[in-house]
Amino acid sequence: MKKKVLIVTYYWPPSGGAGVQRWLKFVKYLRDFGWEPIVYTPENPEYPSEDYSLYNDIPEGVEVIKTPIWEPYNIYRNLFGKKGQKINAGFISETKKSGWKERLSIWIRGNFLIPDPRLFWVKPSIKYLKEYLEHNPVEAIVTTGPPHSMHMIGLGLKKLHPDVPWIADFRDPWTNIDFYKELNLTYLADKRHHQLEKQVIQSADCVVVVSNDMVDEFARLPHQRIEMITNGFDTADVSGRALTPDSMFTISHIGTLNAARNPKTLWKVLGEISSADEKFRSDLKIQLIGKTDFSVLEDIEKLGLTPRLEKTEYLPHSEANARQQTSQILLLLINNTANAKGILTGKFFEYLSAGRPILAVGPVDGEVAKVLEDTQAGMIVDFEDEENTRKAVLDYYNSYKQGNLKVAAKSIDKFSRKSLTGELAEIINTLATK
Repeated sequence: MKKKVLIVTYYWPPSGGAGVQRWLKFVKYLRDFGWEPIVYTPENPEYPSEDYSLYNDIPEGVEVIKTPIWEPYNIYRNLFGKKGQKINAGFISETKKSGWKERLSIWIRGNFLIPDPRLFWVKPSIKYLKEYLEHNPVEAIVTTGPPHSMHMIGLGLKKLHPDVPWIADFRDPWTNIDFYKELNLTYLADKRHHQLEKQVIQSADCVVVVSNDMVDEFARLPHQRIEMITNGFDTADVSGRALTPDSMFTISHIGTLNAARNPKTLWKVLGEISSADEKFRSDLKIQLIGKTDFSVLEDIEKLGLTPRLEKTEYLPHSEANARQQTSQILLLLINNTANAKGILTGKFFEYLSAGRPILAVGPVDGEVAKVLEDTQAGMIVDFEDEENTRKAVLDYYNSYKQGNLKVAAKSIDKFSRKSLTGELAEIINTLATK
């Protein structure tokens, strides 16, 4: 009989977007390594997007437990005249600059909803899972965040079941996340966020993170064990397809594009080349798939590139993967924030699996740069490096015109979701056998 692991996650199908991918794929492959996953997730969550095709990745017979969650988003919608609208993930404004209402809502979210708006699910979940685990014991518990309220559930369960190993998985940082300063925290709220973060790191039997930078960050806090398992790609998402690249010089970004990722220098270079070379302009297509901040669209319009833009609100994961495989260039944008060097997004690994050249904008001495160098999957230019941005674009364009724009990414098998699940299972094994 397989050993059981309870996984506490907010994001689960039909949730779309990046947040669901990591643990959906771990659950998909855990049985191959001797572990039976049990998923605990909200019954009525607030998802920015939905993708029902992801149900296909859930293994048959996996137990999924759901309980109701109350979130304050309806209050927000009623107060700010947004009835019926989805709540965007992160700090995205799609139509206009934020006004005082939006700034007020962010201030309330950061200072009163600690660690996040899902905190009202913590106590009911601990109470429910306490009774569940009494009748359905497990060999390990995993919580994954953000939202970091999931880790507060783990902290509560650890106090009730100290002998059951607990893994706290951080897909993103907590107090070091790129938008933390935008929460406009008071001294007391900032102190509370740091206190809760410290409690989680200190109490978890193992903290799992997605980058070396996060290992270094959390290692500064009292901890028991820290491991890194990067994000990755599922070979099943790309295998068996014979897709032809677009006829146009398509530069594609797939995923959320917030203001911190806006590649102003790249838009400037594309605008200047387009103005000077009519053929380049007619060949160019900028493809943005996902939520896009108004500031990005404003910059594109100012530079006369709007006619070259194709914007798609959202695509199911399988269709987004197909667009990646047919794009001439895949645009990877790192947040231009203090923690930029350590950012290693999940989308990056899916780009690697697509087999198309990557153009990354971010620190040339960061973690993305290192993986690009190791895999030979593309180029990276710094945020404001106009000269090398122009060179990279023209190098790729000339290869496109010659019909040999391609990349042979190497050493990427270690980033397959199945391989990474094997690493996870080994960590759980060592904890569960102590």
